[in-house]
Amino acid sequence: MAAKAGRSVPLGVLLMKEQTSEKIEDPDILYGQANQSKKGEDFTLLKAECQRVPGDGVTTFSVFALFDGHNGSGAAIYSKENLLNNILNAIPSNLNRDEWLAALPRALVAGFVKTDKDFQTKARSSGTTVTFVIIDGWVVTVASVGDSRCILESAEGSIYCLSADHRLDVNEEEVERITASGGDVGRLNVVGGAEIGPLRVWPGGLCLSRSIGDMDVGEFIVPVPYVKQIKVPGSGGRLIISSDGVWDALPFEMVCNCCRGLSADAAASQIVKDAVHGKGLRDDTTCIVVDMLPPEKLTPTVPPPKKQGMGVFKNMFRRKSSESSLHSDRDCLPESDLVEEIFEEGSASLAQRLEADYPIRNMFKLFVCAVCQVEMKPGEGISVHADDSSEPGKLRPWDGPFLCPSCQEKKEAMEGKKTSTDSISRKSSGSE
Repeated sequence: MAAKAGRSVPLGVLLMKEQTSEKIEDPDILYGQANQSKKGEDFTLLKAECQRVPGDGVTTFSVFALFDGHNGSGAAIYSKENLLNNILNAIPSNLNRDEWLAALPRALVAGFVKTDKDFQTKARSSGTTVTFVIIDGWVVTVASVGDSRCILESAEGSIYCLSADHRLDVNEEEVERITASGGDVGRLNVVGGAEIGPLRVWPGGLCLSRSIGDMDVGEFIVPVPYVKQIKVPGSGGRLIISSDGVWDALPFEMVCNCCRGLSADAAASQIVKDAVHGKGLRDDTTCIVVDMLPPEKLTPTVPPPKKQGMGVFKNMFRRKSSESSLHSDRDCLPESDLVEEIFEEGSASLAQRLEADYPIRNMFKLFVCAVCQVEMKPGEGISVHADDSSEPGKLRPWDGPFLCPSCQEKKEAMEGKKTSTDSISRKSSGSE
């Protein structure tokens, strides 16, 4: 089910807390990865020291990404090579750190859509899931399409889900969206009329609603990512990013339990080993483990043992007290150990995802395409709200954001209103 935006703790409020209290140093980042290959279609990107400002070693952030390809490796390789640059190019220059982090969710959407649009010109039929993680200080931002997942285990042992599952079997809203856009969703028919296997989109037979690539299935398989941004407490935590080869074999809690107390590298290997041992090597199985540790604490904390029968999974975060929907057990934790939610949005609507409230809207140039970043003359761009009648009287199309004609065509194709000229129509058997 597509996640709805939560009214969360504003980023500026969180950063102000840091400035007015004792300064918290950035975490030490330790990471490792492991893989067992069946098809050779999983790829990873691990960059521990990127720079917001080139040449300025103080403005560093880290990127960890997993690309789980299907129907070939072309889309996964292309995304690995181009997605980060497309995201960074969508962030305006000369922003300070809190502005940069506030602009990041919209830039992630633009980067994913541009990568998908550019890959269409390669005329390839492969596709890929993407789980893309950016760590800046204690702030973690995750963007995801497909069924690879990212979870966080905090130092006190709670598990938080930071990605969405875009498999049609578990996402009724996405099934409705695809059907409304002209897609056909159903199971595989066999002799005698019996239906078997997971829900798939036809033609093409893909069992996912979002990915990069997959032009042979249809434009309603959109690259618009679910995005969640959180602030990890100073006590630290462990991020686990894995392909479906892990999650199909092991539940979240078992994944965390099997590697607790191990180094990041050893933890990744143990997770992959246990996943393959459980169901065999049916698919590429890849895992990235990232430990965010308090400075100079170079071994992960072992959380205190849980009471018998008590689950530790929490798909919830600390928000404003008047709007909080947390379970009562959050009150048992000191404030310094709580994960703070900054941003969450999972809508597939490009108009909704590229829109931004003030003052964030003012960070982006008005006469630059919100997706591909090409400069346009006044009056040349097309508002993302040009054909949106969902809120008559509230939208002001002349405010933007604006798209170039090519990206507007892509938007309309994703909404089922027309077929993109870059799209290639094919029919194939099951893709994923």
